[in-house]
This record gives sequence, structure tokens and C-alpha cells, in this order.
Amino acid sequence: METKPTTSWGGVADWYDEHLNTEEDSYQRQVILPNILRLLELKKGMTVLDLACGSGFFARELAQACPAIGGVIGVDISAELINLAKKQKSNNLDYFISPAHDLSMIMDRSVDAVVNILAIQNIEEVKEMLSGVKRVLRPEGKLIVVMNHPAFRIPQGSGWQWNEAGKKQSRLIGYYLSETRTAIKMHPGLSRRSGAKAEADTTTSFHRPLQYYFKLLNNEGFAVSRLEEWISHKTSQSGPRKRVEDKARKEFPLFLCLVARLG
Repeated sequence: METKPTTSWGGVADWYDEHLNTEEDSYQRQVILPNILRLLELKKGMTVLDLACGSGFFARELAQACPAIGGVIGVDISAELINLAKKQKSNNLDYFISPAHDLSMIMDRSVDAVVNILAIQNIEEVKEMLSGVKRVLRPEGKLIVVMNHPAFRIPQGSGWQWNEAGKKQSRLIGYYLSETRTAIKMHPGLSRRSGAKAEADTTTSFHRPLQYYFKLLNNEGFAVSRLEEWISHKTSQSGPRKRVEDKARKEFPLFLCLVARLG
């Protein structure tokens, strides 16, 4: 019997948790977190659902950013990641082990905002997930989805290209409209160092074009109220290509953010 590829990050839970909590220059901390806080506009009494929360990095940051917040709920399919999240104590935080499309533990219309950060590309049941989000969101609530930019960051379908003659750095796109599922090695070499099985550090990544998300959101009663594209904050080391590489980072965004509200 063929084994279905996993979409959970449980196999690299310890490494991923350590990376988020110790790497001060990570995209999560330097690019995504400040923008999420700006878009959420946290207020006293708000309840926020961090859907596919991993080891709770963003959930903890949201709870700490607004101590008077009503509460943060973290949901993730990985028991390993949720167990790590629970070890780091924080007020107004509740965690549940569940796939993103099963929010049966959350009451109808009880959540003010839902964030889904760098996870939708690992979720197969997106339609069912959006149906669950629609049920738990209050009428005035919002959904914020952050993903690897589907136009420029395609699993095994995009990459940097250097043109020596023109001294230009460009983004090479092999395909875009085709929906694909790809096995991705999350941390090469981890299994060899830890002694874990080789498949423990792979996940399935789904590429979908923008129209896929807009159509599904519309079908579930959401209207996209905001679209933002976020670039890398990093710069290249000194060298002959530094200026060109840094310019390219500002032209090709890493992340796409969609803010949707119930129509």
C-alpha cells in the first residue's frame, strides 16, 4: 500500500521550534510578525485563532503584544508541535491538536480574527478549512492568510537566474497556473544527524495560482479586502553581485498576504 505523503511538520518539530525562538533575523520575526500585528489591530477582549499554529511562535507573540486580549487559540495537526507549544507558558493561550479543517472544538461566531501563516501551502483541504473559519468567525471578523508568493515561489518550479552578459538577476518561473503537489525536504540532513527516518523531514507542498484562492474565498462567502506583497529584509554579502541581488530582492516578493472578510 502506498503511503500518503504527510503535510505535518511534526518530524522536524524540535528543529523548527528552536529556529523560530532563537533566530532573531528570521523572516517570521522580522517580516511577517510586524505586518501581522499591524493588520490585526489587536484590541482588548479580542479572540484570535492561529490556525496551523505550529509550535506557537505567533500565538505567543500575539498574546504578549496585547495582554488585555481576550484569548489566543492555537490549532495544529502535529501533536509534536503542540506539545512544544504547551511547554512555553503564556497567559490567555489554549492549544488543540486538530487538522485545520476540523474546528469542532470552537464555538460558532466566537472568534474575532483568524490567522493562517505560512501553512496554507501545506493544507490539502482548503475548502473545508475555509468553511470552518466561516463558522467560527464573528460577522465583523477577518481572516489573514500569509503564504509563500505563488507567482514567484513555486516548489521545484522557480529559482534565481543570473545573466552574465547583462549583469542581471531575474526570477525563472517554470509554471504557474498548474496546481501541483510536491514532496519538499524541510531540513536537508536532519534525518542523518538525528537518526530519524528519511521521510520524517519531508512534507507535501501544494502550489495553487492566485485565482484558486480568490475563487474558494468567494465561494465560501469571503471578500478579499486587502492584498499585500512582502519582500525580504535581508541583504547580500559584499561582492560583485551585491547591488543587483539586493535590487532583485526588492522586486520579487517572498510572501503574499490576503485579508478577507465575510461578505
